[in-house]
Amino acid sequence: MIRQPIGLSSKIAIAVVAIVCMFLAYEYLAYRQTQVNPKQTVVPGVSTLWDGLQKMTKPNARGESWLWEDLKATYGRLFIGLGVGVVLSVVIGIGMGAYPWLEAFFAPPISFFAKIPPTAMLAVYFVIFGTSTEMFVAMVGLSVFFTLAQSVYQAAKKDVSDHSVYKAYSLGASSPEVIYEVLWKQILPRVFEAIRLQIGPAMVFLIAAEYVVGDVGIGYRIRIQSRILNMNVVYIYLTILGASGLLIDWGLTLLRRKLCPWFGE
Repeated sequence: MIRQPIGLSSKIAIAVVAIVCMFLAYEYLAYRQTQVNPKQTVVPGVSTLWDGLQKMTKPNARGESWLWEDLKATYGRLFIGLGVGVVLSVVIGIGMGAYPWLEAFFAPPISFFAKIPPTAMLAVYFVIFGTSTEMFVAMVGLSVFFTLAQSVYQAAKKDVSDHSVYKAYSLGASSPEVIYEVLWKQILPRVFEAIRLQIGPAMVFLIAAEYVVGDVGIGYRIRIQSRILNMNVVYIYLTILGASGLLIDWGLTLLRRKLCPWFGE
């Protein structure tokens, strides 16, 4: 039957089968490519991937590895940019949902900039911020801000009824108390969901910027290694990006369940 639930053990078993099938399909493709060209590096096998991992983790003259330097640069930029973008979007989004004059002031420019792909704005970020860490942080923060501010604003305006607001005022609450106790607490689960949806795009924009002008970071390393067809390194970085995205998504889901147990699954 459609949507008939299955047990947890069945879900785990099916997930394991899917991963094994994906791994076997990749190994078969690598084997076929190697049979055609024994020196090929486009689809490296498991042993070649291991060589790539050793190359990535080998310490340099400073005692640091590619992997550590790239992870530190990329995820430092990502989390700082996300932090700035989330804070700004929550403050302005709730303000727009609470006060019509703020809505009238911010809604037009936010709606306009939200329609411009952040990757198309790369040249503008380069001119204004240069190619330093500030540029990457600004790009991630602003790319998240415009879309997330709209989501927070819509949640504050449509998910919280006027009845709830008037009831809080009638019980003696002040405007800051209404904003925090009524608006913020009711839209908090939606904010978590909106942030989850922004993780993937933020990573895309950051990797694209590092690919173009970075001198360290995952995007930069993918560009350098793909030019010399060291795909055993490139595929490992892609795996790290996918795994980290899943971990961040999972962490946000757990945090939302802990802070908002009434919201459900």
